[in-house]
Amino acid sequence: MSVLETHPSVSAMRRRVIAIVLLAWLPLLLLSALDGKVWGGVDAAFLTDLEVHIRFLLAVPLLLLAEGVVRRRLAPLLQQFLVRRLLPEASIPGFESAVATASRLRDSKLAQAVLLVIVYGVGIGVVWRHYGVLDAATWYATPSAEGRTLTPAGLWYGGVSLPIVQFLLLRWYWRMAVWARLLWQISRIPLRLLAAHPDRFGGLGFLASVGYAYTLLAAAHGALAAGPIASRIFFAGATLTDFGSQIAGIVLLVLCLVLGPLLCFTPQLAAAKQAGLLAYGALAERHVRSFEAKWLRDAVPAEGDLLGSPDVSSQADLGTTCEVVHSMSITPLSPQVVLPLTMATLAPMLPLVLTLIPLNQLLGKLLGIGL
Repeated sequence: MSVLETHPSVSAMRRRVIAIVLLAWLPLLLLSALDGKVWGGVDAAFLTDLEVHIRFLLAVPLLLLAEGVVRRRLAPLLQQFLVRRLLPEASIPGFESAVATASRLRDSKLAQAVLLVIVYGVGIGVVWRHYGVLDAATWYATPSAEGRTLTPAGLWYGGVSLPIVQFLLLRWYWRMAVWARLLWQISRIPLRLLAAHPDRFGGLGFLASVGYAYTLLAAAHGALAAGPIASRIFFAGATLTDFGSQIAGIVLLVLCLVLGPLLCFTPQLAAAKQAGLLAYGALAERHVRSFEAKWLRDAVPAEGDLLGSPDVSSQADLGTTCEVVHSMSITPLSPQVVLPLTMATLAPMLPLVLTLIPLNQLLGKLLGIGL
């Protein structure tokens, strides 16, 4: 378990974020300035390319910072399987072996090398060069009779900056696949779930913290989606309402990535609930029959004795327990898990809501607040 708990310090992570952001964004600014395409000179100048700035100044830092947050939150979460004694003693070595294997796969150098090959071979060599470059004159490419010619900034953009974003994204998807595999392996272990557990998830309620662990990753996806939307709103005459399906799609993607793997516990939760309903139903049957035999079929004691009777108290306690069993969820999902991820994904897009308000009305409201 100790492997999962290692993570860089805050200062080291901060330096790493600054270094990678400067490597991806600053050369684009300098090369565009040397080429005279920072503010004008072409149809799409560098400083007016909102998609680039949102991608490298917001999405990339979020993708990097999310690594430390996820590592810090997932390690104690996995520890809960041991702390809560959800695992049979005989299954603990297998559990620890699965966690160690997941740690090695997560940081595999071979996997990262394969991802780099995919980035440069497919992401840049095919997708970006054939579908991502605009036909208009831009800060990164100039159209000609022979085709599009990349500017010095465009060469850095396609050779360094974009591969950084694509690699970070693919590495996150790889790590999400490793995490899903680990959860599936844990779900194959016969867990000691409790249908009457007060969290109403059989004792797996702690898995809800997964939603909080991945909020920065969700925000990064929202930022990557907000960039192209902002460009089309400000420079192509589109409105935010035109992108309702795309926004819903990115939210659904994030929810499936983060919460989908938790559904592998559904069969065990369903079985635990069914067993609990039968067991507590039988117990309630015996208890109610004993209660009626004592208090209804025999002589009824005085009211004061009845209200203070431990039999009545136990009847109420049993009713509460049965209510918990009946309301037990067969999935570890709840609004408390879904809501943080949804809000984090939508957060980078919230400023775009202002584009739905006419400029004169917006200025009037801002002036009104100031006065």
